[in-house]
Amino acid sequence: MKRFATLFAALDATTSTKEKLEALSAYFSAAEPEDAAWASYFFAGGKPRQSVPTRLLTELARERAGLPEWLFDESYQAVGDLAETIAHILPPATRESELGLAQWIEDRVLTLRGANPPELRERLLGYWDELNWSERFLLTKLIGGGFRVGVARQLVVRALAEVAGVDHKRIAQRMVGWTDSRQAPSAARYLRLVAPESAGEDVDEPHESDLGLPYPFFLAHPLQADPATLGPPSDWLVEWKWDGIRAQLVKRGGRVWLWSRGEDLITDRFPELASLGAALPDGTVIDGEILAWEPGGPAPLPFARLQPRITRKSLTKKVLADSPAALLAYDLLEAGGIDLRTTPLHERRARLDALAVKLGETLAVDLLRVSPLVAADDWDALATLRDESRARGVEGLMLKERHSMYGVGRTKASGTWWKWKIDPYAVDAVLLYAQRGHGRRASLYTDFTFAVWDEADGVRTLVPFAKAYSGLTDEEMRQVDAIVRKTTVEKFGPVRSVTPTLVFEIGFEGIQASPRHKSGIAVRFPRMLRWRTDKQIDDADSLDMLKGFLGETAS
Repeated sequence: MKRFATLFAALDATTSTKEKLEALSAYFSAAEPEDAAWASYFFAGGKPRQSVPTRLLTELARERAGLPEWLFDESYQAVGDLAETIAHILPPATRESELGLAQWIEDRVLTLRGANPPELRERLLGYWDELNWSERFLLTKLIGGGFRVGVARQLVVRALAEVAGVDHKRIAQRMVGWTDSRQAPSAARYLRLVAPESAGEDVDEPHESDLGLPYPFFLAHPLQADPATLGPPSDWLVEWKWDGIRAQLVKRGGRVWLWSRGEDLITDRFPELASLGAALPDGTVIDGEILAWEPGGPAPLPFARLQPRITRKSLTKKVLADSPAALLAYDLLEAGGIDLRTTPLHERRARLDALAVKLGETLAVDLLRVSPLVAADDWDALATLRDESRARGVEGLMLKERHSMYGVGRTKASGTWWKWKIDPYAVDAVLLYAQRGHGRRASLYTDFTFAVWDEADGVRTLVPFAKAYSGLTDEEMRQVDAIVRKTTVEKFGPVRSVTPTLVFEIGFEGIQASPRHKSGIAVRFPRMLRWRTDKQIDDADSLDMLKGFLGETAS
């Protein structure tokens, strides 16, 4: 645990990619395989479920520190993070632990779940008493299920590749499914992850536990330049950019898996798509987008219709009926068990079209559709079609080089894919509430709630409609934090209500009606585009303007 805590502190203390890579490489070079397995799991986005209720964690920490409830609450509001607060208030440890990360997780953290309160009390107080500040902070994060760190997954891949002496694309391939909760991190899995590369690795039989894994997703770059600089449109395959859940459908060994881009196994969330396996040939992998799409419907439904498939604990007949799903196929990555990723895109596309035609003879077309190609004579014509995106319920266009291979992550080494998105919706809104951030921003107010003017019944009031925490520079964040502290009106736990004085331009990708929200609307991917220091709060936009955007989206 000591070594892992030291690594976490080093990563949290810098924004330098070079320094983070050096810290990760140093850790993986020295760590035991079982500890490195868990560390790579956490840094890749995995985390154990909450082992101890937050209320009990709080009570035990107050008891051990000898603090009254009001003083703990004041401390929590000042610090802004529960694990950090607990680490600060506990008395110094009386002993030290030499246990490694794997022992802490497997023998201690994971075994807390389900223990009775007296046992939890004895064990937690004992654990805290053998850890220093940074170790206590991490342990409490892991126990509470709130661990996260500002390290990109690709940086972890690069560090592991450097330590193993293996090409980073191979490590990325091996790490697919690394955070799947069905397989616990282990020394054996880690050693396979960093094993020397074999010449026949692409065609060798996969390890049984890896049989259903997808390929690393190939990601597009945002197009900022004039598309005319890309050459003639005939060099590109052009598709609509759909708003759904990027996924790969895998059939191997007579079984079917459905994976999201975030490497979550979501087969049970979409049983009708899993049923495609009965028709798919064995050794098939399809890359595509899961969309809400009613049988026989001419166009997909808004993304909000798809969300219950992910958020609901159980899929009732009503949820399945209200949130119909289809897989819109982009690419064929494997056929007959043969990896097609180095085959030119236009050939993969031709094979996908042929597969879809064959499947259409035995399978309802509503379950598997092929993303249609968009044809136009020149870039101006494509730009005109792109302007219709919102009416079509899409986010813009995808531009894919005809001869591109299917790469790993966001790369141009295999041929380039671009996402030519329409500009986001944008409104000027007023900052109304603020909350502290996390990690190195835990001491700053960086998470904000924004409001627009509602002028109903002749009374002008500010109505919250979105939360955002990204888009400002570090210096701007510090300036806003200082203003939040000076203009605080009320405190609601970790949230502060402020006197409305600041206006920001808020951008977002989508909007839909939502009776669950006071504003009556919900927006997708809100972020701060800029701080409007040139505007007063009276200049902010209205709720009517926001609702006017609803008419621009596909129904």
